[in-house]
Amino acid sequence: MELKDNSDKKSYSRYNYGVISLNHRGKITTTSVGSSFDEFIMSLGGISNKEGVVPSYVANRPDTISNIFYNTPGYWWYPMQYNSFVDPFETLNPGDKILIPELL
Repeated sequence: MELKDNSDKKSYSRYNYGVISLNHRGKITTTSVGSSFDEFIMSLGGISNKEGVVPSYVANRPDTISNIFYNTPGYWWYPMQYNSFVDPFETLNPGDKILIPELL
């Protein structure tokens, strides 16, 4: 996995205040957002990160990506939220670009 610094991250967030609808695997899901967790997610924009390409051996495995970069599979959700990924089976395919944020 080739990595480089990418500090000037654009806003990739799917989070908007209010009620939004998401199309997930052909089904429309309505969700309410605007909690204090959203403020945490929005604050991620200033965090430095590394950019890489998903190799085949970690495809669809956010836990494996977390284990590689954070030495624990427990932070699997962090790159998922940072990249605004909803479903790892739709987004973490071989060749996909991903941003790996540093831990706070």
